[in-house]
Amino acid sequence: MIKIENVTKVYGRTVAVDNLSLEVQAGEVFGLLGPNGAGKTTTMKMLAGLLIPTSGQMFVDGHDVQADPLGAKRVIGFVPDKPFIYEKLSGWEFLEFVREIFRVGDDPAVLERQAKLIRMFMLTSWLNELVESYSHGMRQKLIITSALIHNPKALIIDEPMVGLDAKGMRQVKELFRELADGGSTVLVSTHTMAIAQEVCDRIAILDKGKVVALGTMEELQANSDEEDLESIFLKLTEAEEPEITQTP
Repeated sequence: MIKIENVTKVYGRTVAVDNLSLEVQAGEVFGLLGPNGAGKTTTMKMLAGLLIPTSGQMFVDGHDVQADPLGAKRVIGFVPDKPFIYEKLSGWEFLEFVREIFRVGDDPAVLERQAKLIRMFMLTSWLNELVESYSHGMRQKLIITSALIHNPKALIIDEPMVGLDAKGMRQVKELFRELADGGSTVLVSTHTMAIAQEVCDRIAILDKGKVVALGTMEELQANSDEEDLESIFLKLTEAEEPEITQTP
């Protein structure tokens, strides 16, 4: 479903993503982990068509993200780490706006899916209110709903649990599993190791723009003398800071 081939992204002298190659299968919840600056968000934004790779190719459901951007975007649901919502729109207006972008405004199946997500996230009583009055968690639920109403084949979501309470987290984890079981792909980036360990079928750990580990939880454990994901992650990504010498 998602194929990344030898992708590099350079900002000035900084290599954010370094010759990255990955494949994510249909029906898979795939975790992309790494410390700050590892290249996770840059990779996701390139897949969503928001950034252009310096070199390499990316494909989603067979669509080349650069050569066929509209084809790729039609099959993607994207939730960035800092989602933007027009605050002077009501929840209803924002969802209508998103449906029109995907040209599915009055599609009965889309409206039914939207209604199901609204009920699940208990947003009904707030949809006539302006988004500016929403809590952080409610905004996250609204943006996840908007990313899924067109039934994307690939959900790309960066830090999905930000602002969510315990019930919201459980709902999102169950939603990921439901999407994968239905044949969609979920590519998720998170700093919460317990969530990654619980919901992801496979995990890639990035460091300095490169994959330093890839596999199921069992495979990661088999290739390490650590048992839990947090310990494996820290062992692979923690580097000693260089000593700073002070000149007189």
